[in-house]
Amino acid sequence: MKITKLELFAVKPRWLFLKMSTDEGISGWGEPIVEGRASTTRQCVHELEHYVIGMDPRNIEDNFQVLYRGGFYRGGPVLSSAISGLEQAMWDIKGKALGLPVYELLGGKVRNKVRMYCGAGGLDDVLEKKQAGYTALKLGSLGATGFVDSYAKVENRLRQIAELREKVGYDIDLAIDFHGEVHRPMAKVFAHGLEQFHMMFIEEPVLCDNMEAFAEIAKHTSIPIATGERLYTRWDYKRLFDQKIVDIVQPDLSHAGGIWECRKIAAMAEAYDMAVAPHCPLGPISLAACIQLDACTPNAFIQEQALNLHRADGEWRSYLRNPEVFALKDGFVDLPTLPGLGLDVDEDAVRAADATGHDWKNPILRLEDGSFAEW
Repeated sequence: MKITKLELFAVKPRWLFLKMSTDEGISGWGEPIVEGRASTTRQCVHELEHYVIGMDPRNIEDNFQVLYRGGFYRGGPVLSSAISGLEQAMWDIKGKALGLPVYELLGGKVRNKVRMYCGAGGLDDVLEKKQAGYTALKLGSLGATGFVDSYAKVENRLRQIAELREKVGYDIDLAIDFHGEVHRPMAKVFAHGLEQFHMMFIEEPVLCDNMEAFAEIAKHTSIPIATGERLYTRWDYKRLFDQKIVDIVQPDLSHAGGIWECRKIAAMAEAYDMAVAPHCPLGPISLAACIQLDACTPNAFIQEQALNLHRADGEWRSYLRNPEVFALKDGFVDLPTLPGLGLDVDEDAVRAADATGHDWKNPILRLEDGSFAEW
């Protein structure tokens, strides 16, 4: 079997889908995307095309080695994301060729269903998502925050979370995403203030650029610390494991090298007694890849989904003929049974969406004094 063609589709709200075709008529889908850099990632996939065309997609380990190590410069978000989408599509093809879901090719399932969470805003949104069946939700942090900022901003956010806890109690597990927007001085203050609410985890309390700060923040809270969405391949994660302070790792299967690379990262985490919660703010193909990983990974405990993010609910459903594969039941989704990634992509709908495309960019935020703020 040989790869014969790669096609890329920019679809709303901010995704990039990849179709990989073969000479045996079996095709696979992947999601290679850096949010806000879709055109750059598309070009990177095309630059890798001269390696990919003619490859046997079933030789996934060897193909990864060629794509990752074949160039003098390695890693980083763009190259790793391009490789991730290609690798996902190879797994989709291999599973379809063998008639098995990907998780059956990675040691078999260790669970029968996967617990899900999604982002939530204020009380009304939390109650709506609870009604929809979620038993875990992730809240936003402080917003644009200076290196040292007003305690009033912290107290106001803590008051809002207290009101949420009063309304929903502990029937819902709540996490909070610092999103790397909070710097070390205020991250310590905020993490300590959250202690009283028994959060499921705090995510990315500071950027991984400041990885040495995790140990200091951990002194101010017993809440599990999660991070990893902006780390690429096991070589980046090696630095994180050396810190021995993070409790949950969050590799992104569309950024960190794909399914097999993230399974290796998860195995490394297991050896350090760390949990895995794959990061997934993207579309249905990326989410399907995550669920395949969750199914066969002992230390994976919950899965993010963001299919409704950026008002995308109607869009993602139109891209699939089997959107019910992500149906939520008491906070969980069942394991997929179709071969490969488990999706039946509506190619006509994807091609129609690509005709419009998108040029999504993340916002640029500034503080009251006009200086730049992390988003």
